[in-house]
Amino acid sequence: MESSKSSIFLLLFIAILRSTSWTASASVVDDFIKCVSVYSNLSIPISTAFFTPNNSSFTSVLESSAQNLRYLTPSAPKPEFIFTPFHDSHVQASVICAKQLDVHLRVRSGGHDYEGLSYVSEIETPFIIVDLAKLRSIHVDIEDNSAWVQAGATIGIGGHITGGAYGSMMRKYGLGADNVVDARIVDVTGRILDRAAMGEDLFWAIRGGGGASFGIILWWKLNLVPVPATVTVFTVAKTLEQGGTKLLHRWQQIVDKLDEDLFIRVIIQPASGEGLRRKDCTETTWIQSVLYIAGYPSGTPPEVLLQGKSTFKNYFKAKSDFVKDPISESGLEGLWKRLLEEDSPLTIWTPYGGMMSNIPESEIPFPHRNGTIFMIQYLTLWQDEKEDAEKHMDWIRKLYNYMGPYVSMFPREAYVNYRDLDLGMNKKSSTSFILASIWGNKYFKDNFNKLVKVKSKVDPDNFFRHEQSIPTLSLSNHCLNELEKDIW
Repeated sequence: MESSKSSIFLLLFIAILRSTSWTASASVVDDFIKCVSVYSNLSIPISTAFFTPNNSSFTSVLESSAQNLRYLTPSAPKPEFIFTPFHDSHVQASVICAKQLDVHLRVRSGGHDYEGLSYVSEIETPFIIVDLAKLRSIHVDIEDNSAWVQAGATIGIGGHITGGAYGSMMRKYGLGADNVVDARIVDVTGRILDRAAMGEDLFWAIRGGGGASFGIILWWKLNLVPVPATVTVFTVAKTLEQGGTKLLHRWQQIVDKLDEDLFIRVIIQPASGEGLRRKDCTETTWIQSVLYIAGYPSGTPPEVLLQGKSTFKNYFKAKSDFVKDPISESGLEGLWKRLLEEDSPLTIWTPYGGMMSNIPESEIPFPHRNGTIFMIQYLTLWQDEKEDAEKHMDWIRKLYNYMGPYVSMFPREAYVNYRDLDLGMNKKSSTSFILASIWGNKYFKDNFNKLVKVKSKVDPDNFFRHEQSIPTLSLSNHCLNELEKDIW
Protein backbone atom coordinates (compact mmCIF):
# COMPACT_ATOMS: atom_id res chain seq x y z
CA MET A 1 0.00 0.00 0.00
CA GLU A 2 2.84 2.38 0.88
CA SER A 3 4.47 1.62 -2.44
CA SER A 4 1.24 2.44 -4.27
CA LYS A 5 0.97 5.82 -2.54
CA SER A 6 4.56 6.63 -3.47
CA SER A 7 3.89 5.75 -7.11
CA ILE A 8 0.81 7.96 -7.21
CA PHE A 9 2.71 10.82 -5.57
CA LEU A 10 5.56 10.47 -8.08
CA LEU A 11 3.20 10.53 -11.04
CA LEU A 12 1.42 13.60 -9.68
CA PHE A 13 4.74 15.31 -9.03
CA ILE A 14 5.93 14.68 -12.61
CA ALA A 15 2.62 15.90 -14.01
CA ILE A 16 2.86 19.09 -11.96
CA LEU A 17 6.41 19.68 -13.16
CA ARG A 18 5.44 19.23 -16.79
CA SER A 19 2.43 21.49 -16.41
CA THR A 20 4.52 24.19 -14.73
CA SER A 21 7.15 23.97 -17.47
CA TRP A 22 4.53 24.30 -20.21
CA THR A 23 2.95 27.27 -18.44
CA ALA A 24 6.31 29.00 -18.18
CA SER A 25 6.98 28.47 -21.90
CA ALA A 26 3.51 29.72 -22.81
CA SER A 27 4.09 32.80 -20.68
CA VAL A 28 7.40 33.54 -22.42
CA VAL A 29 5.97 33.35 -25.92
CA ASP A 30 2.86 35.36 -24.94
CA ASP A 31 4.99 38.08 -23.36
CA PHE A 32 7.33 38.08 -26.36
CA ILE A 33 4.45 38.42 -28.83
CA LYS A 34 3.02 41.36 -26.88
CA CYS A 35 6.43 43.01 -26.65
CA VAL A 36 7.20 42.57 -30.37
CA SER A 37 3.80 44.02 -31.26
CA VAL A 38 4.62 47.13 -29.25
CA TYR A 39 8.05 47.69 -30.81
CA SER A 40 7.25 46.76 -34.44
CA ASN A 41 6.10 49.16 -37.14
CA LEU A 42 3.93 46.51 -38.78
CA SER A 43 1.40 44.06 -37.37
CA ILE A 44 2.49 40.42 -37.23
CA PRO A 45 0.35 37.48 -38.41
CA ILE A 46 0.85 35.50 -35.22
CA SER A 47 -0.18 32.12 -36.64
CA THR A 48 2.48 32.24 -39.36
CA ALA A 49 5.24 33.96 -37.42
CA PHE A 50 5.46 32.12 -34.07
CA PHE A 51 5.87 28.37 -33.67
CA THR A 52 5.96 26.61 -30.30
CA PRO A 53 6.52 22.88 -29.66
CA ASN A 54 2.75 22.58 -29.31
CA ASN A 55 2.28 23.82 -32.87
CA SER A 56 1.92 21.17 -35.58
CA SER A 57 4.33 23.07 -37.84
CA PHE A 58 7.06 23.48 -35.21
CA THR A 59 9.15 20.47 -36.26
CA SER A 60 8.96 21.20 -39.97
CA VAL A 61 9.98 24.84 -39.42
CA LEU A 62 12.83 23.82 -37.11
CA GLU A 63 14.12 21.27 -39.64
CA SER A 64 13.42 23.38 -42.74
CA SER A 65 16.93 24.73 -43.32
CA ALA A 66 18.98 22.78 -40.77
CA GLN A 67 21.75 20.96 -42.62
CA ASN A 68 23.43 18.83 -39.95
CA LEU A 69 21.05 16.12 -38.76
CA ARG A 70 23.23 15.52 -35.68
CA TYR A 71 21.51 18.52 -34.14
CA LEU A 72 17.95 17.45 -34.93
CA THR A 73 17.92 14.29 -32.85
CA PRO A 74 15.30 14.00 -30.06
CA SER A 75 17.97 14.60 -27.41
CA ALA A 76 19.19 17.87 -28.96
CA PRO A 77 18.02 21.01 -27.11
CA LYS A 78 14.96 22.62 -28.67
CA PRO A 79 13.94 26.28 -28.62
CA GLU A 80 11.06 27.61 -26.56
CA PHE A 81 9.67 28.94 -29.84
CA ILE A 82 10.69 30.02 -33.33
CA PHE A 83 9.96 33.55 -34.56
CA THR A 84 9.98 34.15 -38.34
CA PRO A 85 9.97 37.93 -38.91
CA PHE A 86 8.28 39.40 -41.97
CA HIS A 87 9.92 42.82 -41.75
CA ASP A 88 13.14 44.46 -40.58
CA SER A 89 11.29 46.11 -37.70
CA HIS A 90 10.28 42.68 -36.40
CA VAL A 91 13.97 41.79 -36.07
CA GLN A 92 14.63 45.05 -34.24
CA ALA A 93 11.79 44.24 -31.86
CA SER A 94 13.06 40.70 -31.28
CA VAL A 95 16.37 42.06 -29.98
CA ILE A 96 14.69 44.62 -27.73
CA CYS A 97 12.22 42.08 -26.37
CA ALA A 98 14.77 39.29 -25.84
CA LYS A 99 16.77 41.74 -23.72
CA GLN A 100 13.73 42.94 -21.77
CA LEU A 101 12.52 39.38 -21.08
CA ASP A 102 16.04 38.04 -20.48
CA VAL A 103 15.68 35.31 -23.11
CA HIS A 104 18.71 33.87 -24.91
CA LEU A 105 18.42 34.42 -28.66
CA ARG A 106 19.84 32.44 -31.60
CA VAL A 107 19.62 33.77 -35.18
CA ARG A 108 19.27 31.61 -38.28
CA SER A 109 19.43 32.74 -41.90
CA GLY A 110 20.47 29.63 -43.86
CA GLY A 111 20.86 27.02 -41.12
CA HIS A 112 24.27 25.95 -42.44
CA ASP A 113 26.30 26.35 -39.29
CA TYR A 114 28.30 23.11 -39.20
CA GLU A 115 27.77 22.72 -35.46
CA GLY A 116 24.13 23.81 -35.55
CA LEU A 117 24.74 26.96 -33.49
CA SER A 118 22.04 28.93 -35.30
CA TYR A 119 19.29 26.58 -34.12
CA VAL A 120 20.71 24.72 -31.09
CA SER A 121 22.16 26.00 -27.83
CA GLU A 122 24.20 23.40 -26.01
CA ILE A 123 25.44 25.74 -23.28
CA GLU A 124 22.50 27.96 -22.51
CA THR A 125 18.79 27.18 -22.15
CA PRO A 126 16.04 28.19 -22.48
CA PHE A 127 16.57 29.88 -25.83
CA ILE A 128 14.56 31.08 -28.82
CA ILE A 129 15.27 31.14 -32.57
CA VAL A 130 14.78 34.17 -34.78
CA ASP A 131 14.63 32.65 -38.27
CA LEU A 132 15.17 35.11 -41.13
CA ALA A 133 13.88 32.76 -43.85
CA LYS A 134 11.05 35.12 -44.85
CA LEU A 135 13.37 38.10 -45.39
CA ARG A 136 14.17 37.29 -49.02
CA SER A 137 14.17 40.53 -51.03
CA ILE A 138 16.85 41.33 -53.62
CA HIS A 139 17.21 44.79 -55.19
CA VAL A 140 19.56 44.95 -58.19
CA ASP A 141 21.01 48.22 -59.50
CA ILE A 142 22.51 47.47 -62.91
CA GLU A 143 23.83 51.00 -63.41
CA ASP A 144 25.67 50.86 -60.08
CA ASN A 145 26.73 47.20 -60.57
CA SER A 146 25.46 46.39 -57.10
CA ALA A 147 22.68 44.54 -55.30
CA TRP A 148 21.08 44.79 -51.87
CA VAL A 149 20.33 41.23 -50.67
CA GLN A 150 18.35 40.31 -47.57
CA ALA A 151 19.81 37.73 -45.19
CA GLY A 152 17.26 35.03 -46.04
CA ALA A 153 17.26 35.56 -49.81
CA THR A 154 19.53 32.71 -50.92
CA ILE A 155 20.99 29.61 -49.34
CA GLY A 156 22.84 30.89 -46.30
CA ILE A 157 23.95 34.31 -47.57
CA GLY A 158 23.41 35.94 -44.18
CA GLY A 159 25.89 33.72 -42.35
CA HIS A 160 27.98 32.72 -45.37
CA ILE A 161 29.41 36.21 -45.85
CA THR A 162 30.03 36.74 -42.13
CA GLY A 163 32.63 33.96 -42.36
CA GLY A 164 34.24 35.09 -45.61
CA ALA A 165 32.23 33.26 -48.31
CA TYR A 166 34.44 31.56 -50.86
CA GLY A 167 33.34 30.06 -54.16
CA SER A 168 34.48 29.23 -57.67
CA MET A 169 35.12 32.92 -58.48
CA MET A 170 37.42 33.55 -55.50
CA ARG A 171 40.68 33.28 -57.47
CA LYS A 172 39.46 36.06 -59.80
CA TYR A 173 37.43 38.33 -57.54
CA GLY A 174 38.20 37.30 -53.96
CA LEU A 175 35.66 36.28 -51.35
CA GLY A 176 32.05 37.31 -51.08
CA ALA A 177 33.03 39.38 -48.03
CA ASP A 178 35.71 41.15 -50.12
CA ASN A 179 32.92 42.42 -52.37
CA VAL A 180 30.62 43.82 -49.69
CA VAL A 181 30.31 47.62 -49.94
CA ASP A 182 27.58 48.24 -47.36
CA ALA A 183 25.35 46.41 -44.90
CA ARG A 184 22.43 46.90 -42.55
CA ILE A 185 22.67 45.36 -39.11
CA VAL A 186 20.50 45.37 -35.99
CA ASP A 187 22.74 46.25 -33.07
CA VAL A 188 22.37 45.36 -29.40
CA THR A 189 20.08 48.36 -28.78
CA GLY A 190 17.73 47.41 -31.60
CA ARG A 191 18.87 50.12 -34.01
CA ILE A 192 19.34 49.43 -37.73
CA LEU A 193 22.77 50.68 -38.77
CA ASP A 194 24.24 51.00 -42.25
CA ARG A 195 27.96 51.36 -42.96
CA ALA A 196 28.04 55.08 -42.23
CA ALA A 197 26.13 54.69 -38.96
CA MET A 198 27.98 51.63 -37.66
CA GLY A 199 31.46 52.96 -38.43
CA GLU A 200 34.36 51.31 -40.22
CA ASP A 201 35.48 49.12 -37.29
CA LEU A 202 32.15 47.28 -37.02
CA PHE A 203 31.82 47.16 -40.81
CA TRP A 204 35.26 45.52 -40.92
CA ALA A 205 34.32 42.99 -38.21
CA ILE A 206 31.10 41.70 -39.78
CA ARG A 207 32.82 40.86 -43.10
CA GLY A 208 34.52 37.62 -42.11
CA GLY A 209 34.54 37.81 -38.30
CA GLY A 210 32.01 34.99 -37.90
CA GLY A 211 28.26 35.18 -37.49
CA ALA A 212 26.09 36.23 -34.54
CA SER A 213 28.74 38.03 -32.48
CA PHE A 214 28.06 41.69 -33.29
CA GLY A 215 24.39 41.91 -34.22
CA ILE A 216 21.87 40.57 -36.72
CA ILE A 217 22.68 41.10 -40.40
CA LEU A 218 19.57 42.17 -42.31
CA TRP A 219 21.03 43.18 -45.67
CA TRP A 220 24.29 42.99 -47.59
CA LYS A 221 25.12 45.38 -50.43
CA LEU A 222 27.37 43.51 -52.85
CA ASN A 223 29.43 44.54 -55.85
CA LEU A 224 28.29 42.71 -58.95
CA VAL A 225 31.12 41.31 -61.07
CA PRO A 226 31.12 40.31 -64.76
CA VAL A 227 31.02 36.61 -65.63
CA PRO A 228 31.48 34.99 -69.05
CA ALA A 229 28.41 34.11 -71.10
CA THR A 230 29.83 30.60 -71.42
CA VAL A 231 32.13 28.61 -69.13
CA THR A 232 33.53 25.08 -69.35
CA VAL A 233 33.10 22.55 -66.54
CA PHE A 234 34.57 19.07 -66.22
CA THR A 235 35.03 16.26 -63.75
CA VAL A 236 37.89 13.77 -64.04
CA ALA A 237 38.04 10.71 -61.79
CA LYS A 238 41.45 9.15 -61.08
CA THR A 239 42.04 6.14 -58.85
CA LEU A 240 45.19 5.40 -56.87
CA GLU A 241 45.93 2.60 -59.33
CA GLN A 242 45.83 5.14 -62.15
CA GLY A 243 48.49 7.33 -60.57
CA GLY A 244 46.23 9.47 -58.43
CA THR A 245 48.93 10.06 -55.82
CA LYS A 246 51.47 11.50 -58.27
CA LEU A 247 48.80 13.56 -60.03
CA LEU A 248 47.67 15.11 -56.74
CA HIS A 249 51.26 15.79 -55.70
CA ARG A 250 51.77 17.66 -58.98
CA TRP A 251 48.44 19.52 -58.60
CA GLN A 252 49.67 20.95 -55.29
CA GLN A 253 52.78 22.38 -56.95
CA ILE A 254 50.96 24.39 -59.63
CA VAL A 255 47.33 24.99 -58.63
CA ASP A 256 47.84 28.34 -56.87
CA LYS A 257 49.94 29.60 -59.81
CA LEU A 258 47.41 28.86 -62.57
CA ASP A 259 45.55 31.58 -64.44
CA GLU A 260 42.96 33.20 -62.18
CA ASP A 261 40.22 32.18 -64.66
CA LEU A 262 40.86 28.53 -63.77
CA PHE A 263 39.34 26.92 -60.68
CA ILE A 264 40.38 23.28 -60.32
CA ARG A 265 39.45 21.72 -57.01
CA VAL A 266 39.93 18.15 -55.82
CA ILE A 267 37.31 15.92 -54.23
CA ILE A 268 38.63 12.75 -52.63
CA GLN A 269 36.13 9.98 -52.04
CA PRO A 270 35.53 6.37 -53.13
CA ALA A 271 35.14 6.29 -56.94
CA SER A 272 36.20 4.64 -60.16
CA GLY A 273 38.54 6.58 -62.45
CA GLU A 274 39.15 7.60 -66.04
CA GLY A 275 41.31 10.21 -67.75
CA LEU A 276 40.10 13.58 -69.04
CA ARG A 277 38.45 13.28 -72.44
CA ARG A 278 36.95 15.95 -74.69
CA LYS A 279 33.47 14.58 -74.05
CA ASP A 280 33.99 15.20 -70.30
CA CYS A 281 34.15 18.96 -70.93
CA THR A 282 30.80 20.71 -71.05
CA GLU A 283 30.15 24.29 -72.13
CA THR A 284 27.37 25.85 -70.10
CA THR A 285 26.19 29.13 -68.65
CA TRP A 286 27.84 30.48 -65.53
CA ILE A 287 24.70 30.00 -63.42
CA GLN A 288 24.43 26.38 -64.59
CA SER A 289 28.08 25.90 -63.57
CA VAL A 290 27.10 26.92 -60.03
CA LEU A 291 24.58 24.07 -59.97
CA TYR A 292 27.19 21.69 -61.44
CA ILE A 293 29.78 22.51 -58.77
CA ALA A 294 27.13 22.24 -56.03
CA GLY A 295 26.36 18.71 -57.17
CA TYR A 296 22.84 19.19 -58.51
CA PRO A 297 21.76 16.68 -61.21
CA SER A 298 22.04 17.75 -64.85
CA GLY A 299 18.99 19.69 -65.98
CA THR A 300 18.18 21.14 -62.55
CA PRO A 301 16.61 24.60 -63.07
CA PRO A 302 18.59 27.47 -61.50
CA GLU A 303 15.48 28.57 -59.60
CA VAL A 304 16.33 25.86 -57.06
CA LEU A 305 18.90 28.32 -55.69
CA LEU A 306 16.06 30.65 -54.70
CA GLN A 307 14.46 28.13 -52.37
CA GLY A 308 16.59 29.33 -49.51
CA LYS A 309 17.21 25.86 -48.12
CA SER A 310 19.72 23.12 -48.74
CA THR A 311 18.63 19.86 -50.33
CA PHE A 312 21.66 18.08 -48.87
CA LYS A 313 21.09 16.87 -45.33
CA ASN A 314 23.33 14.41 -43.51
CA TYR A 315 24.63 13.49 -40.13
CA PHE A 316 28.18 14.78 -40.34
CA LYS A 317 31.25 16.11 -38.62
CA ALA A 318 33.73 18.39 -40.39
CA LYS A 319 37.14 19.96 -39.88
CA SER A 320 39.40 22.19 -41.98
CA ASP A 321 43.04 22.98 -42.69
CA PHE A 322 45.13 25.36 -44.80
CA VAL A 323 48.17 24.05 -46.65
CA LYS A 324 51.28 26.18 -47.22
CA ASP A 325 53.66 23.56 -48.65
CA PRO A 326 52.87 20.57 -50.90
CA ILE A 327 52.10 17.38 -48.99
CA SER A 328 54.66 14.69 -49.81
CA GLU A 329 53.71 11.51 -51.62
CA SER A 330 54.40 9.52 -48.46
CA GLY A 331 52.10 11.88 -46.56
CA LEU A 332 49.39 11.31 -49.15
CA GLU A 333 49.84 7.54 -48.88
CA GLY A 334 49.19 7.79 -45.15
CA LEU A 335 46.08 9.86 -45.88
CA TRP A 336 44.72 7.21 -48.26
CA LYS A 337 45.23 4.52 -45.62
CA ARG A 338 43.14 6.45 -43.13
CA LEU A 339 40.40 7.41 -45.59
CA LEU A 340 39.91 3.75 -46.46
CA GLU A 341 39.18 3.01 -42.80
CA GLU A 342 35.98 5.10 -42.83
CA ASP A 343 32.56 4.21 -44.29
CA SER A 344 31.81 7.49 -46.09
CA PRO A 345 34.80 9.84 -45.99
CA LEU A 346 35.06 13.01 -48.05
CA THR A 347 37.74 15.66 -48.40
CA ILE A 348 37.53 18.74 -50.61
CA TRP A 349 40.69 20.62 -51.60
CA THR A 350 39.99 24.21 -52.71
CA PRO A 351 42.72 26.09 -54.62
CA TYR A 352 43.95 29.52 -53.60
CA GLY A 353 46.25 31.98 -55.38
CA GLY A 354 45.11 34.64 -57.86
CA MET A 355 43.23 37.50 -56.18
CA MET A 356 43.37 35.65 -52.85
CA SER A 357 47.11 36.26 -52.73
CA ASN A 358 46.77 39.98 -53.51
CA ILE A 359 44.48 41.00 -50.63
CA PRO A 360 46.23 41.73 -47.28
CA GLU A 361 45.45 39.44 -44.32
CA SER A 362 44.11 42.37 -42.30
CA GLU A 363 41.82 43.78 -45.02
CA ILE A 364 38.91 41.92 -43.42
CA PRO A 365 38.93 39.40 -40.51
CA PHE A 366 39.36 36.42 -42.90
CA PRO A 367 43.19 36.06 -42.83
CA HIS A 368 43.97 33.02 -45.01
CA ARG A 369 45.58 34.75 -47.99
CA ASN A 370 49.03 34.93 -49.56
CA GLY A 371 51.11 31.79 -49.03
CA THR A 372 48.12 29.45 -48.89
CA ILE A 373 48.17 26.86 -51.68
CA PHE A 374 44.81 25.32 -50.88
CA MET A 375 42.27 24.66 -48.14
CA ILE A 376 41.16 21.19 -47.04
CA GLN A 377 37.71 20.37 -45.76
CA TYR A 378 37.42 16.95 -44.09
CA LEU A 379 34.02 15.31 -43.61
CA THR A 380 32.62 12.08 -42.33
CA LEU A 381 28.97 11.52 -43.25
CA TRP A 382 26.29 9.01 -42.29
CA GLN A 383 22.56 8.72 -42.92
CA ASP A 384 21.23 6.55 -40.10
CA GLU A 385 20.50 8.07 -36.70
CA LYS A 386 21.10 4.66 -35.13
CA GLU A 387 24.73 4.57 -36.29
CA ASP A 388 27.42 5.10 -33.67
CA ALA A 389 28.20 8.79 -34.08
CA GLU A 390 31.20 8.57 -31.77
CA LYS A 391 32.84 6.06 -34.11
CA HIS A 392 32.75 8.60 -36.94
CA MET A 393 33.78 11.47 -34.67
CA ASP A 394 36.73 9.49 -33.37
CA TRP A 395 37.83 8.67 -36.91
CA ILE A 396 37.86 12.29 -38.11
CA ARG A 397 39.71 13.44 -35.00
CA LYS A 398 42.42 10.84 -35.61
CA LEU A 399 42.63 11.90 -39.26
CA TYR A 400 42.97 15.54 -38.19
CA ASN A 401 45.79 14.61 -35.81
CA TYR A 402 47.59 12.70 -38.57
CA MET A 403 47.46 15.73 -40.91
CA GLY A 404 49.04 18.07 -38.35
CA PRO A 405 52.63 17.93 -39.71
CA TYR A 406 51.49 18.66 -43.29
CA VAL A 407 49.41 21.80 -42.79
CA SER A 408 49.76 25.36 -41.43
CA MET A 409 51.26 25.73 -37.97
CA PHE A 410 51.47 28.40 -35.24
CA PRO A 411 48.58 28.69 -35.49
CA ARG A 412 47.09 25.68 -37.23
CA GLU A 413 44.56 27.66 -39.23
CA ALA A 414 40.87 26.79 -39.67
CA TYR A 415 37.94 28.26 -41.60
CA VAL A 416 35.27 29.72 -39.34
CA ASN A 417 32.42 28.72 -41.68
CA TYR A 418 33.51 25.10 -41.18
CA ARG A 419 32.79 25.51 -37.49
CA ASP A 420 34.55 22.96 -35.27
CA LEU A 421 33.70 22.89 -31.55
CA ASP A 422 36.61 20.50 -30.96
CA LEU A 423 38.79 23.62 -31.12
CA GLY A 424 37.17 25.05 -27.99
CA MET A 425 33.95 26.54 -26.63
CA ASN A 426 32.70 29.43 -24.56
CA LYS A 427 30.97 28.52 -21.29
CA LYS A 428 27.41 29.74 -20.88
CA SER A 429 27.07 33.53 -20.82
CA SER A 430 30.66 34.08 -19.69
CA THR A 431 33.50 34.10 -22.19
CA SER A 432 37.20 33.87 -21.52
CA PHE A 433 39.57 35.81 -23.77
CA ILE A 434 42.37 33.34 -23.02
CA LEU A 435 40.30 30.25 -23.83
CA ALA A 436 38.67 31.88 -26.86
CA SER A 437 42.10 32.80 -28.19
CA ILE A 438 42.79 29.10 -28.77
CA TRP A 439 40.17 28.81 -31.49
CA GLY A 440 40.04 32.54 -32.29
CA ASN A 441 43.65 32.60 -33.48
CA LYS A 442 43.02 29.54 -35.66
CA TYR A 443 40.07 31.19 -37.38
CA PHE A 444 41.33 34.79 -37.53
CA LYS A 445 45.09 34.79 -36.74
CA ASP A 446 46.22 38.29 -35.69
CA ASN A 447 42.81 39.76 -36.55
CA PHE A 448 41.30 38.09 -33.47
CA ASN A 449 42.49 40.82 -31.10
CA LYS A 450 40.86 43.54 -33.18
CA LEU A 451 37.62 41.54 -33.29
CA VAL A 452 37.65 41.36 -29.48
CA LYS A 453 38.15 45.10 -29.27
CA VAL A 454 35.24 45.79 -31.63
CA LYS A 455 33.01 43.33 -29.76
CA SER A 456 33.86 44.93 -26.41
CA LYS A 457 32.78 48.33 -27.71
CA VAL A 458 29.59 47.45 -29.60
CA ASP A 459 28.26 44.65 -27.34
CA PRO A 460 29.98 45.04 -23.95
CA ASP A 461 27.37 42.92 -22.11
CA ASN A 462 27.82 40.03 -24.59
CA PHE A 463 24.16 39.82 -25.61
CA PHE A 464 25.00 38.24 -28.98
CA ARG A 465 26.74 35.06 -27.93
CA HIS A 466 27.11 31.38 -28.71
CA GLU A 467 29.59 28.55 -28.21
CA GLN A 468 32.26 30.25 -30.35
CA SER A 469 31.21 33.89 -30.42
CA ILE A 470 33.83 36.61 -30.11
CA PRO A 471 34.44 37.32 -26.38
CA THR A 472 34.34 40.70 -24.68
CA LEU A 473 36.97 42.26 -22.47
CA SER A 474 35.78 44.05 -19.35
CA LEU A 475 38.47 46.68 -19.42
CA SER A 476 38.73 50.29 -18.39
CA ASN A 477 38.89 52.94 -21.11
CA HIS A 478 42.62 53.24 -20.46
CA CYS A 479 43.15 49.50 -21.04
CA LEU A 480 41.02 49.54 -24.18
CA ASN A 481 43.09 52.43 -25.48
CA GLU A 482 46.28 50.47 -24.81
CA LEU A 483 44.80 47.44 -26.62
CA GLU A 484 43.93 49.72 -29.52
CA LYS A 485 47.57 50.85 -29.74
CA ASP A 486 48.71 47.21 -29.86
CA ILE A 487 46.25 46.38 -32.65
CA TRP A 488 46.89 49.39 -34.83
